[in-house]
Amino acid sequence: MNYTILSKKTYQLSTKEINKICVLKNTHWKHGMKSQIDWFKKNTKKNDIHNIFYFKSQIIGYTLLRNKICKINTISKKYLLFDTLILKKSFREKNMSSLLMNFNNQLIKLSNKFSFLICDYKMINFYKKFNWKILEKKKFVMLTNVSNKKGMIFNQKNLTKKNNLKYKFFNLK
Repeated sequence: MNYTILSKKTYQLSTKEINKICVLKNTHWKHGMKSQIDWFKKNTKKNDIHNIFYFKSQIIGYTLLRNKICKINTISKKYLLFDTLILKKSFREKNMSSLLMNFNNQLIKLSNKFSFLICDYKMINFYKKFNWKILEKKKFVMLTNVSNKKGMIFNQKNLTKKNNLKYKFFNLK
């Protein structure tokens, strides 16, 4: 098959690639292209990581890992905010999401950082298949309103119910 996953930082993306990413995102989050592009420009930083899944030359999947800082108790720590996961509708149910998730997990491990995501309850079992763990509500605080969502974490050691670590995630937008 002619599948490729490329990882690029924001500053390495061409305008054409950004537009194609926004077109794909708009197939699921229908806010319009202007809104997608405005969000992209406002919220991505030059060293954020864009994992682009190609079939031949067509973008069929995409994830965004955003470099962020949180506080764990009183210590500031860098992490990767797992911001976006999208796969073109016609490629779903074909195990393509597994390829993309395994690629992301490998990248997160290589970065020597942990990753955090916010998801709907219906997505929990999907992420659990890739060794993401639910972060109990009492273990983290977000300064963004995300009611009816779950926080999940990957590649973080010492994640037990008995530890007294409290994560504070800022500026998730």
